[in-house]
Amino acid sequence: MFNKLKEKLSGFTKSLGKQIDEKAIPVEPAQEEESEIDFISPSTPETEEQLLSGVATEIVNDEVEPQKTIVSDQTTDTKDIDAKASKSPEQKKTGLVSKAKALVFEREFILDEKDLEEPLWDLQIALLESDIALTVAEAITEEVKSELVGSRRKIGKDTTDIVEQALRNALYNVMSANIFDLDDYVRNARKPVHMVFVGINGTGKTTSIAKTAKRFKDMGYSVVLAAGDTFRAGAIDQLQIHGDRVGVKVIRHQEGGDPAAVVYDAIQYAKAHRADIVLSDTAGRMHTNLNLMEQLKKVCRVSTPDLIIFVDEAVAGNDAVERAAQFNEAVPINGSILTKTDADAKGGAAISIAYITGKPILFLGMGQGYDDLQKFDPKWFVDQIFE
Repeated sequence: MFNKLKEKLSGFTKSLGKQIDEKAIPVEPAQEEESEIDFISPSTPETEEQLLSGVATEIVNDEVEPQKTIVSDQTTDTKDIDAKASKSPEQKKTGLVSKAKALVFEREFILDEKDLEEPLWDLQIALLESDIALTVAEAITEEVKSELVGSRRKIGKDTTDIVEQALRNALYNVMSANIFDLDDYVRNARKPVHMVFVGINGTGKTTSIAKTAKRFKDMGYSVVLAAGDTFRAGAIDQLQIHGDRVGVKVIRHQEGGDPAAVVYDAIQYAKAHRADIVLSDTAGRMHTNLNLMEQLKKVCRVSTPDLIIFVDEAVAGNDAVERAAQFNEAVPINGSILTKTDADAKGGAAISIAYITGKPILFLGMGQGYDDLQKFDPKWFVDQIFE
């Protein structure tokens, strides 16, 4: 799972880690320690300031004396020279002394935005190639940049760990922006709780309804299924078979009937029998199919759902992200279920959908069995990428 994304992110962490290591390289540690003792022992504030000032001057001239830290040469264009010249003497002194102190006394270096420019561009390309939407890739790279720029890093420390942690934090922040606990909602909501499932054909919507029904039944809730997909041949019988297998009641009409009437009858049955949850199936449709979209809107008018849940395949990548956004515009969704996540090599859809729609991912389909429905946890998801 997520093998392609793992490979690309691993390449990024190694590449940036190598660049960080080349940014500042300690020379002859034994001599360096002796040199540091000479610096720190009985020095007055005046002599220390003179020392830092001297090192700062050397940094500007790209010349560092032997037995101190060597900073790799970097070319400076005319714009950089003009920018440096525009700074006041006090600003120059403060910035240079800070870097000098980090390099000489604390054995650290400070990352700046220029150091990260090329690696972050490579990261964004890697994310796009993993089916992560452009706006989401930009948000992730911006998070990584904000965490690393201006930060101090110990020379000699394993820099790949530093970069990986920044990536972990960025991915987690993007994916956890819209957390919603469905179990808490159902526990506290007025019964029956009505959920309508929407999406296109062939993405596992009906199977996801059966898995959700089994999950709630195992938690002690009574569940009713509404066979609202009267459009597709065999859809009613398919839901009936699932209902029989998981042991829940299915309300059905004849094929070609009014879906709104089926859902209405299911709600009335649930109220009469004090059932806790109604899960309504609907015909698979694209948002461009105006007749079916109007039909869906009618279902939602006649029996107002508490939640509208979008279902699509994780392996569909950016197509799933686009469809989620389009359904959310047509009939505002409250959350998503991604099927076939266990077969997803990229992970882009799961990372992108919650961010694009502003609505949470509720469950991940992780197999063919009725119990193969996993509650979405962004921390678990990020851990799978870096395991």
